[in-house]
Amino acid sequence: MTTVALALVLAAAFCHAGWNFLVKRINGGPELIWLVAMLSALIYLPVTGWIIFVDQPALGLKEGLFCVASAGLHLGYFLLLQKGYRVGDLSLVYPTARATGPLLSTAFAVAILGEHLTWPIFLGGLAIITGVVFLTGGFRRSAKNISRSLAFGVAAGILIGSYTVWDAYTLRALLVPPLLLEYTSIILRTMMLSPYAVTRRDEIKRHWSEHRLAVLGIAVFNPLAYILVLVALTFTPVVYVAPAREVSVLITVLLGTLILGEGDFKNRMGWASLILLGMVLLSIS
Repeated sequence: MTTVALALVLAAAFCHAGWNFLVKRINGGPELIWLVAMLSALIYLPVTGWIIFVDQPALGLKEGLFCVASAGLHLGYFLLLQKGYRVGDLSLVYPTARATGPLLSTAFAVAILGEHLTWPIFLGGLAIITGVVFLTGGFRRSAKNISRSLAFGVAAGILIGSYTVWDAYTLRALLVPPLLLEYTSIILRTMMLSPYAVTRRDEIKRHWSEHRLAVLGIAVFNPLAYILVLVALTFTPVVYVAPAREVSVLITVLLGTLILGEGDFKNRMGWASLILLGMVLLSIS
């Protein structure tokens, strides 16, 4: 992995961890996601319009359909994961999704995009995925609804693998600008959640009144995190990027441990070391 790609992925990880930390402190629902998406659409509109005006990307029906399909995959992942949290066990759904997502992204990239997987990349990715799984609680046998939780986790992982490879193809083969691809997803998310948001106007007003700066922070860093990943994907194989971006989970967990006082610090630092080892292997391969 090149230095530039590594820097982009790490910057994306910090942005991802930052907005997740803010979301956790606000403790909002889909109405918060709508508010953030609406604000993100307004914040990123000028620069998106500037890219379209200056670069004038060759966008036809095919490119447009790929962008919309990408947005649909991302929205489907979000809705499926939320459904899994409601009917399954968080301690199984989340680590299963975080494990199968990068694994399938890598497998799809090799099978569909023709990328090559070397032993250092494989071992580095495996170290990161293993560390992430156990850093988020591991696969607890005491969890309830085991089969249902695993099913939702694997399904979410399939969508992660699908949209990662789909987006990589859209960027490289169709030359769609990364910001435009993410902006399409923001617009669709806003439209799809608008009917729900109408029924939760009081909660939306409360979020804006009590957490205005945090909401704006999420609106900036949420799209930026994935835009940076998309930029890296334009010149870096998925087999590097997919596992490397999981370091955002490490940062999120450490923020919760150090600032919110969550979890066992010593145990989490052990799994964090394994993730960092994986990042080293990816960076030197």
